Amino acid sequence: MDWWQKLKRNSLARYGGLLLVLFYILVIFAEFIAPYNPYAAQADGSLLPPTQIFWQTEQGQLIGPHVYPTTQGAVSLETGDRLLQRDRTQPSPLHFLVQGSEYQFLQFRLPLPTRFSLTDPKIEVIDIFPGFKSNLHLFGAIGSGKINLLGTDEQARDQFSRLIYGGRISLSVGLLGTFIAFPLGMLIGGISGYFGGFVDAVLMRVAEVLQTIPSIYLLISLAAVLPPGLSSAERFMLIVLITSFVSWAGLARVIRGQVLSIKEREFVQAAKVMGAQPLYIITRHILPQTATYIIISATLAIPSFIVAEAVLSFIGLGIQQPDPSWGNMLSLAINASILVLQPWLVWSPALVIVLTVLAFNLLGDGLRDALDPRNTQR
Repeated sequence: MDWWQKLKRNSLARYGGLLLVLFYILVIFAEFIAPYNPYAAQADGSLLPPTQIFWQTEQGQLIGPHVYPTTQGAVSLETGDRLLQRDRTQPSPLHFLVQGSEYQFLQFRLPLPTRFSLTDPKIEVIDIFPGFKSNLHLFGAIGSGKINLLGTDEQARDQFSRLIYGGRISLSVGLLGTFIAFPLGMLIGGISGYFGGFVDAVLMRVAEVLQTIPSIYLLISLAAVLPPGLSSAERFMLIVLITSFVSWAGLARVIRGQVLSIKEREFVQAAKVMGAQPLYIITRHILPQTATYIIISATLAIPSFIVAEAVLSFIGLGIQQPDPSWGNMLSLAINASILVLQPWLVWSPALVIVLTVLAFNLLGDGLRDALDPRNTQR
């Protein structure tokens, strides 16, 4: 476990790992942590700024943290600002463990493709774990007031709740994409390096062709031809499959180079003499020797899947409204008035995307230093 000790001594990698753990805990328990339903609109609550928290009344009486029912007033024709109207006669105290909208806690649903077709795909959502009903939320306001930590969007939906729910899609895209692309790249690279000759030439030429295609333009082209009537679950699964399909080539070339040297070692030759099948030798004896590189590469590759989903959703070809994802929440940035008057609607999804990508890169760099046998730093 020497690598684990090295990793713990790397402060940047440790902070990156802790940040990722925090983000994944937030999205796994989104129903409990988010104070409101991400699809529910608040009455007269469009484009509200982050809620101001008060501790005392206008008369100076200290009553603890509370908010007031807030709505948007008239718009100033000169500045474009809106006057906030607070009903100070109805203070709403803030508490932990507040009852609110009902939800299925810890429900795990998985979209699985039953028909592979770009023109008419079929995706079924299967309940892996049904969860159980609850209406308890981590925090909230008791009364008619609302606590909008990051304000509300143009549809009067709580931005913080949508950010937490949207993280489920954006963070799971990276994991699912890696789980699909990396085994494919490992297997193709292992077969290519082990057999060599004609098989090697054909597989590597296919990989080189895929690498010459700009991935973002390919993603946009493929996403643009998807039928407009797809649900978010179907579109989500297709985005994962598309991004995974175009991402295995680089890994396959590197694995192929490693296999070329590993296959000449004594334990591989001994397995051949004992009559082991080539596929068994590749998967049981050769590919495990590349585990260090695979772990590091997977950690560094996950951010590319997250960015790809964000870009597709940002330009309207990924997850569609009203379902939240960090990409389609960021699409508000194309509205100049939002950028000027409600900048928190843009910087909040942008910030979590930047922090997630940075955290994965820091963790990947830390793993590379810890697992590198040539690194003797103590």
